[in-house]
Amino acid sequence: MFENLSDRLDRSFKILKGEGKITEINVAETLKDVRRALLDADVNYKVAKTFTDTVKQKALGQNVLTAVKPGQLMVKIVHDELAELMGGTASELKLESKPAIILMSGLQGSGKTTFTGKLANMLKNKQHKNPLLVACDVYRPAAIEQLKVVAQQIEVPVYAEEENKNVVEIAKNAIKEAKAKGNDVVIVDTAGRLAVDEEMMNEISNLKDSLNPDETLFVVDSMTGQDAVNTAKEFNDRLNFDGVVLTKLDGDTRGGAALSIRTVVTKPIKFVGTGEKMEAIDVFHPERMADRILGMGDIVSLVERAQEQFDEEEAKKLQKKIQKNKFDFNDFLNQIQQIKKMGNIKDLAGMIPGVGKAIKDVDIDDNAFKGIEAIIQSMTPKERTSPELLNQSRRNRIAKGSGTNIQEVNRLLKQFDQTRKMMKMMTGSKMSQMMSAMKGMKGGMPGM
Repeated sequence: MFENLSDRLDRSFKILKGEGKITEINVAETLKDVRRALLDADVNYKVAKTFTDTVKQKALGQNVLTAVKPGQLMVKIVHDELAELMGGTASELKLESKPAIILMSGLQGSGKTTFTGKLANMLKNKQHKNPLLVACDVYRPAAIEQLKVVAQQIEVPVYAEEENKNVVEIAKNAIKEAKAKGNDVVIVDTAGRLAVDEEMMNEISNLKDSLNPDETLFVVDSMTGQDAVNTAKEFNDRLNFDGVVLTKLDGDTRGGAALSIRTVVTKPIKFVGTGEKMEAIDVFHPERMADRILGMGDIVSLVERAQEQFDEEEAKKLQKKIQKNKFDFNDFLNQIQQIKKMGNIKDLAGMIPGVGKAIKDVDIDDNAFKGIEAIIQSMTPKERTSPELLNQSRRNRIAKGSGTNIQEVNRLLKQFDQTRKMMKMMTGSKMSQMMSAMKGMKGGMPGM
């Protein structure tokens, strides 16, 4: 995500490296390269021109402090303007009705149904809501079944009327069902449509008028680039939606949609989809995205993701086991599962300042843990809790059962032993300090 743009901007700023002061000439040269980088990232031409004009005006109006180099000042100005371009601050959902209604809209193939499930999962687990999903895609074969499969993964109910083709009627009946069963959020999944399909656009307009939803979200595939922005404008002209959802930001996207869409439709980006898992959903924070585009990492989001998997009681139990040198393969496997839930491994690494650029050409397989999991799962329950039992014959059996080889098994056992020793060294006051620090970070984060 944004890798090419990050590289191009980095090269642009090097024009000012070594310059003693900001001048109209070196700023113009730098910004010419910045504008080219934005256009290559599929940013709307007018947006790119306005952006660079604003940056130029602010850069030339600055009195450069002797402690701040021109290149650093330009990065700061571009960072602040990028954040402003994408909305400035995060935009929250306004769910005030009882039940609150969220209407999902979007093109065919934008990932709308999957995102509907992700949103329900987030509201359930982070905001302790009790959502109901409503199947209002009555055209696409197996659409209702797809929503049911998604809902089953996150253990959320679905309301559907398989024989009914009247979406307004289905949605209104679903709201009655939600009131009767205590669901406080109703998320209506509609059929993916084409902006040029007048009949379908009329249908969703009628649906919005009838339901008067708290939030109407437009889901768009960020990999479609500038087309995504144009389509969003057409939908907004008809629907006047409340916010945008960008899916597939983990893919090979140039990022133009994220940088252009806020300016063109004047509606905030509220969420981004960052992977296929139901947990792969992030609130969109413009300032953090600006950090990532400029290679500064996103440590706040990384800590937030870690906090979602952090259970204080479990951590205390784990600490006691480590102190007694009882940390075993069951605990090791559990830690792996928690890391996997945090998201794409390369994406996580890229949130660490300075790491994203270093690993941009490194292929980090998201299935990297599979071999380790297979080895641990091939152990008996007794072997997992008592690793010292693993003699040569047991190791040979585990290698065969896991589809690996004896070298991989021995390597894992050695790494496990080193991990256990390191964790033992970190027990006591150091572990307590880390836990307190994590709690402090959580308490100090916006929206937590």
